Amino acid sequence: MKQSFSAVTNCSTKAATPFLNRLKWNTATQLCIVMLAALSLFASCKKQDAMQPKTDIQSVNDADINSAADFGRQPLRTIAELIQAREATIRYKDINNAIHDGYIDIHVVMENMGYHYQKVSLVDSVFDVKHPELLVYNKNADGTFRLVAVEYAVPLDKSATAPKGFIGNKDVWDHNDGFGLWLLHAWVWDFNPDGVFNPTNPRVHVVM
Repeated sequence: MKQSFSAVTNCSTKAATPFLNRLKWNTATQLCIVMLAALSLFASCKKQDAMQPKTDIQSVNDADINSAADFGRQPLRTIAELIQAREATIRYKDINNAIHDGYIDIHVVMENMGYHYQKVSLVDSVFDVKHPELLVYNKNADGTFRLVAVEYAVPLDKSATAPKGFIGNKDVWDHNDGFGLWLLHAWVWDFNPDGVFNPTNPRVHVVM
């Protein structure tokens, strides 16, 4: 444990150097960032474990670690934004907090996605990584809701082309005529083997 802590401390020191600012990332630096991401994700969820049924804790923690690994396949600055999205929405792991803050059930339930809750007041031309317009949930076996993804939305009439979203070119915006929106999923709360920005997740099977 002491060795792991020392390794992470060394990573933090490296991350603060001008070398990072020049974005000349080597393999060791990338590993450091992924380690920091994994520890950050684990710590952010640790406080939630006591509130969850024991049967759900292991699967949720496994998903968190796998999500961190998936982040590692993204550009480093994108990883930083994905972590921001997680930190900004951690309170919404409890769906009651989401409802209290203005997210409403829009009755869109899709296999390989989940249950969609939208905050209408956030839907505009601005992409804000910390304020997703939608939250995507699935249900646990006991009927409680579990946050699996965040989703960003920009009206089609506000942007003729795909909006500028996460840093890099890995995000996948969907031109959705049915909803009149550009839509972008980010699976920051559940591992997606098809990629963190893929619209659907084969691991998510909707529980009614």
